[in-house]
Amino acid sequence: MTTTPIKSALSLSLLTTALFSVASLAADDIQNQYFDALSAHCGKAFEGVVTAGSSADDGFSGKKLVMHVRECSDTELKVPFHVGDDHSRTWVITKTETGLRLKHDHRHKDGTEDKVTMYGGDTADSGTVTQQSFPVDAESIANFKQNGLDQSVTNVWHMYIEPNTFTYRLTREERNFRVDFDLTKPVALPPTPWGHK
Repeated sequence: MTTTPIKSALSLSLLTTALFSVASLAADDIQNQYFDALSAHCGKAFEGVVTAGSSADDGFSGKKLVMHVRECSDTELKVPFHVGDDHSRTWVITKTETGLRLKHDHRHKDGTEDKVTMYGGDTADSGTVTQQSFPVDAESIANFKQNGLDQSVTNVWHMYIEPNTFTYRLTREERNFRVDFDLTKPVALPPTPWGHK
């Protein structure tokens, strides 16, 4: 029995669709494992040190750096990043239909939003169970340009979760900022981040 070209094309199409579905599920599973690895530290805080940076990062020098995996649900994690007495920053990692999203929630001391806030991006691929990268999205680029931060329009943020270390990293041309947090030594919980309850 011969196979017609139409049947062959249909079979190839179905096979491609099936393989794509399996790949999509695999990507989702990888990101779910990554999300769960970070979520496993919910309720704990950890101290970090700057391991890469430049003069642009002087605001972090000599200050206690603490991340706190503070709010956790099945679809969203809120992780405040405290820099000394500055409690303005919270990383928000959210599951989406296409992967993971990272946003930076910046607040003033009175709780109001900074004019540069909720910037970040979505994952462009499945990443790995220990590493995810978030290229800047169009909304963030527009916000950066509106506020004179043209140098930030090519930002890519990276978050690594290893058994003993969590890393937050920002890269772009001529910028490589990195903070490593020691997950083996929980520290005292920091104050409530500005604008949160």
